[in-house]
Amino acid sequence: MSGTDPEHRGSFLDALKRRTVSSDLQPPVPPGLRQATAYAWRLLVIAAALAVVVFVVIQLKLLVIPLLVAILVTALVWPGFSFLLRHRWPKWLAIIVTVLGTIAIISGLVWLAVWQITREFGSVRERTAQAVEQFRQYLIDGPLHLSAQQIDDGLRQAGTFLQQQAEVLWTGALAIGTTLGHVATGVLLTLFILLCLLADGGGIWRWTTRLFPRVARPAVDGAGRAGWRTVKSYARTQLLVATIDAVGIGLGAFLLGVPLSIPIGVLVFLGAFIPFVGAVATGALAVFIALVYNGPLIALFMLIVVLGVQQVESHVLQPILMGSAVKVHPLAVVLVVAGGAMIGGIAGALFAVPLAAFVNVVAVYLASKAWQHQGEALASRDLIWQTVPRERARRS
Repeated sequence: MSGTDPEHRGSFLDALKRRTVSSDLQPPVPPGLRQATAYAWRLLVIAAALAVVVFVVIQLKLLVIPLLVAILVTALVWPGFSFLLRHRWPKWLAIIVTVLGTIAIISGLVWLAVWQITREFGSVRERTAQAVEQFRQYLIDGPLHLSAQQIDDGLRQAGTFLQQQAEVLWTGALAIGTTLGHVATGVLLTLFILLCLLADGGGIWRWTTRLFPRVARPAVDGAGRAGWRTVKSYARTQLLVATIDAVGIGLGAFLLGVPLSIPIGVLVFLGAFIPFVGAVATGALAVFIALVYNGPLIALFMLIVVLGVQQVESHVLQPILMGSAVKVHPLAVVLVVAGGAMIGGIAGALFAVPLAAFVNVVAVYLASKAWQHQGEALASRDLIWQTVPRERARRS
């Protein structure tokens, strides 16, 4: 074979390859199936990682919930705190004024609500009992012709259902605790974390970034700062929404003669921090109180006030005060809030939207390698959950 012509030897090998019979009797895997399986096992790994994170959070709920509350409160008070620092207030004095002012506002709202509830509770209870009895008599004498036994059974089933749903919300996986000691511990821990974040938030974040490998620190730092800007914008937006809704609906209830107008305003203010769902729930409560105490006509006017305030807030005041914001579809908000409530009860519903916005911004920042292009903002079209208002187009 040593004297064989190289060209002849090459043709012989080619013929041998053509005559070789494959021993693989299985058909090849279709490309689409290969891609689907590649995505599937990666999704399984991500789901397992998320499950581990959720499990750790549940186990450390007494630490995680105060931490998240403190971060959200920090984002809420940050504009006022920054204002004091820009006007050359000493940092320690700005911290004291910010924290004490926040505590005073919360305490004042709670005191006003409790004061009006204790003052009007007797008359509201009597009027509610009368309205319930009138409605019960209507069900018996009206077109439905229900019996007293059927009404009692229906009320019992409705009460059981509401009690179960309330237990799901209050004792969710991420609930702060069921005992007064847990609540007190959470409040003190939240206050301590808030003081630390205001005093040395930058230093805490720099220490956190040093936990990552050196090569990853620029990406982590940039992604975290982008997410923090989103959380601050979310907190500012929700504070504006809560204030407008609470003042408008509370004032409307007062002018219409609806009882408990101050507690209604406080509930609207707190409920607005659960986007869309909180506003709908607290507005429905205001209309229900008006229906029970004042009758259908005042309830109709109360409904008009609730809808009007929400429309003015979302379509007039927000664009004027904050620019033309890119909003998420209400369906996405409802699904995220519902998922958060299923996992973590009230705490999960409260933190679902800011966490979703934060994760979205961080993921897009890392995927686009934005830290390599300093000064380049994230493209709005890449964000499926944007809470940062867009700047108004400037006239040339």
